[in-house]
Amino acid sequence: MALFSTIGHLWRLGRAGFVLAREGVFSNVDPVMLPPTARLPLALARLIARRGAEAQSARLAIAISRLGPSYVKLGQFLATRPDVVGPAVVRDLEFLQDRMEPFPQAIAEAQVAAAFGRPLKDVYVEFGPAVAAASIAQVHRARVKDIHGERDVAVKVLRPGVQTRFARDLSDMYAAARFAEEHFPDAHRLRPVEVVDTLARSVRMEMDFRLEAAAASEFAENVAADPDFRIPSVDWDRTTKEVLTLEWVDGIPLTDLEALRRAGHDLPLLGSTVIQSFLRHALRDGFFHADMHQGNLFMDPQGRLVAVDFGITGRLGHKERRFLAEILYGFITRNYRRVAEVHFEAGYVPETFDIDDFAQAVRAIGEPIHSRTADQISMAKLLTLLFEITAIFEMKTRTELVMLQKTMVVVEGVGRTLDPKLDLWSTAEPVVRSWIEENLGPRGKIEDFGRNLSSLARFANDLPNVLIRGERLVERLEKLAAEGIDLSGGTVERIGRAEAQRARIGHAALWVIAILMAVGLWLR
Repeated sequence: MALFSTIGHLWRLGRAGFVLAREGVFSNVDPVMLPPTARLPLALARLIARRGAEAQSARLAIAISRLGPSYVKLGQFLATRPDVVGPAVVRDLEFLQDRMEPFPQAIAEAQVAAAFGRPLKDVYVEFGPAVAAASIAQVHRARVKDIHGERDVAVKVLRPGVQTRFARDLSDMYAAARFAEEHFPDAHRLRPVEVVDTLARSVRMEMDFRLEAAAASEFAENVAADPDFRIPSVDWDRTTKEVLTLEWVDGIPLTDLEALRRAGHDLPLLGSTVIQSFLRHALRDGFFHADMHQGNLFMDPQGRLVAVDFGITGRLGHKERRFLAEILYGFITRNYRRVAEVHFEAGYVPETFDIDDFAQAVRAIGEPIHSRTADQISMAKLLTLLFEITAIFEMKTRTELVMLQKTMVVVEGVGRTLDPKLDLWSTAEPVVRSWIEENLGPRGKIEDFGRNLSSLARFANDLPNVLIRGERLVERLEKLAAEGIDLSGGTVERIGRAEAQRARIGHAALWVIAILMAVGLWLR
């Protein structure tokens, strides 16, 4: 079975490599940066590339789209990790669109009936055709009737067979990631297995619509008092793992600027609302929409911003929120020393570095900003530069902050589409200052003291168990030291054979991929 599984991985990964090579994805790769065994496949990849593919700015996005939904999700995830793939690849992935042909109406209706275990007509009075389709699901407009009367709803239906397809493709991705870590030393820095782990967790959550419903419900509670932002309500009676039912949003999508103008909406004000709402969610609530593009935002008839699609969300703990607020406020007020102090206080930069040197590096980022006009300043770009500088000072990658930075790029894009002259700093300042005053002022210090006291009480309560576990660990270590570890000759021999076999499989994999590319070139 293991042999067949390996062959399956090689065949599918070889096909994926051919598609990527055909679009010229590898054309600009420097062979000097690769080990000798990878240079022949790279040469074949360049032969396979279509003419003009090198000049195609969206070549990576095009290739990934052709590989199917699993790779589209991988591309979308990598677009949030410039620390892993680099800013150039991220720019290429920004062309990636998660749009697919809808699956047939009859299959969607059968999916819904199976999910609820009863006929479709017993769940929905009407069930219309798909209005949008993506890699994991598609959305239908439907109508329900209950004690509150009749109303329109949006029904998200899981794509049939998607779980099996994702499981197979993720298995291939794991095989490729482990191969890269074992055979390419530089791959350890990029942590490919960890990247696939994170993608797998994200996809598992996205494919359980009960979790998306919970995210929408939590968001709705957070913004209940906000006069200019709301979330559609969840119909829990008509929501399962495979089907999500939400209130239908009668609104104008933010993609339609002309319709927004005709409806009399103030676009610059709307741009400010988008920016301030996002910062409020991130700082005040510690829970933000991580896919806040124009297609997921609407203006309802009451003039409120409505967000949909909560498959991807981000969270920030209190420590991360304080870090973000003080960083932004420090740049707004040009207090670079404080920006540096916050990094050291959060433990993000090792104490072996000098805080004054770090403050100097921060100033190199901040000062050029203040020489530009407001519409030329990007908070997302500032955070990107900051992460690049902090890498010099050995700051470890913070996944939640990288996701926040990537989402901020999208949100800024939405705001600037609505108002090209948007002053991001004056727009952000009231939200950031309010959070700092509330959380770092006298009231905030009292709350911090209360949190620390509570943590100390929990530790004191658990101290006996900690001491017992420590005693058991010491006993095991003493026993191990006394008895030692015995590696028999047979064990050592088996380890050697396993290592040799892994090396042979690695070299064979490279040659199989090269042969597949050559066959593709011959058939072209």
